[in-house]
Amino acid sequence: MSPTFFASEELELIFMRYLSFDIEATGLEEKDFIIEFAMIPFDAETMTFEERLAKEYIIKCPSFDSLKPSLNPWVIENNKTLIENAHAKGIPISEFRESLKTYLDSKEVKSYFSNKKIVLFGKSMNSIDLPFLSRDLGWEFTRTYFHHHVLDLSSVALAMIDLKMLPPECASGSALMKHLGYGEVAHTALSDSKNTAKMYFKLLEKFKIT
Repeated sequence: MSPTFFASEELELIFMRYLSFDIEATGLEEKDFIIEFAMIPFDAETMTFEERLAKEYIIKCPSFDSLKPSLNPWVIENNKTLIENAHAKGIPISEFRESLKTYLDSKEVKSYFSNKKIVLFGKSMNSIDLPFLSRDLGWEFTRTYFHHHVLDLSSVALAMIDLKMLPPECASGSALMKHLGYGEVAHTALSDSKNTAKMYFKLLEKFKIT
């Protein structure tokens, strides 16, 4: 690749603003459904959220009773209420896609991200978050709005474990939360998207080189 490519990439990413997002789903398999999606932009330099641009969706799925035979036991025990709520109150996935497009095309969002593709931020994003987004939004949608770079807190934690800056148990998201003093994982999309970014802020503060 040419030096020009790297120069343009460097300029594009110099102001590190991210869209922290989280998904709740009926499970981790390809057949499973997104039932919650939430996002909030944040600035890694100022360590602040853009609260006015926070948004949460409840997305319709089949009924809990129809899904139950194929659900993971953990999901049955912990996410029954979320699934029932999504079935009763959720919007169709097509409506979610159009609403998200409107959000990403809005003047406020484009201005916050300087009219550049958005770098997504989350934790363990390869598990369901990125695959489910590509599946339900479509390849063209994700490539149009989202940068090919992502920032994954789980990967940051693994690097810090390798550097002996964090204990090995912090490879677990819930253990990392406890280590950083945030208690239990909430397992709701909006609270998780905020808490994940807060953990990143805390790591930046804790290991900041002065």
